[in-house]
This record gives sequence, structure tokens and C-alpha cells, in this order.
Amino acid sequence: MLLAIGSTTEVPPTPQTFTENHEFLTILSDVLAKHAAQDPYLQAQAQVFAGPGGATLGSGGAFFPQQRRPRGSKDNSGAGLGAGGGAGGGGAGGASAQGGAGGARVGGHVHLSDLRNPPDFGRIAWPEDILGSIEVDGQGNIVGEFQTSGTYRIVTNEGM
Repeated sequence: MLLAIGSTTEVPPTPQTFTENHEFLTILSDVLAKHAAQDPYLQAQAQVFAGPGGATLGSGGAFFPQQRRPRGSKDNSGAGLGAGGGAGGGGAGGASAQGGAGGARVGGHVHLSDLRNPPDFGRIAWPEDILGSIEVDGQGNIVGEFQTSGTYRIVTNEGM
């Protein structure tokens, strides 16, 4: 039995010239639903997601601990008191005081994507590259079932 992923009117295929075989996508989704939880890359993402991420940064965090204002102080600017993510003022603070990879040990979903256009560390892939998602708990354990994204495309501007 031969199963094509799709057909194209041009070589190389482009999103405009490629037609996906929906039967192939159905089989792909079924295989991922059955085996995605065993994927080492997805398991690693689940462990990273369980990390503290941005929870330890900013006011009250490990790197920029919240500092108490002396009693009787009337200064509301927050300047020099660790407000604003450790930047010493109001606002988000510098990049070092903003979040990063990790779900603050709360749990959520991690995405399984193809790697034709890998996202930067701590970033989420483009929707067209995400095959689906799976739920993880705050300790990085996969607890949910794989859910197909519905946005995945076999051919994108980045290729096949």
C-alpha cells in the first residue's frame, strides 16, 4: 500500500502548490496520539516546562529579592527597592529580570512540533509547525493525552 503525504503542481512544493492528503494527516494524528508521550524531545520539554522559569525572577524572586521599604518611608516610586523586576523602578525591568523557559512549576501544555524551523530556546514554535500539544503537571510528568493542533501544515514557506 502506498500512502502519499499530498500532491503538488510544482517542484519544490510551496504552500500555494501543495495539497495535503487528509488521510495521511489522520494516520499521523493517530500515531502521535498513541506514541507522542514517549518522544524524548517532548519529555525534555515537559521537564523544562516544570522548571521555575520566570517565577524566580523579578520582585521577590531569587535573583532580585524583594526589598522592604523602611517603616515610615513615603517614597512610592519603587526606585532602588527592587520593584519592576529588579530594575530599580516601575515597569518590567531589564531582560535579565523577565521570565524565561519554564512554567513556574504550575503545569500546562507543551507542544510537539516538527523541527524544520526550530524555535529559539524557551520560545514556542509557529502554529503551522505544531503537530499537537500534551498536558504536563508541575513536576514535568505527562498527564494528559495528545491533542492534535489543527494548525499543522506539511508544507510551509520554510519547506517540507
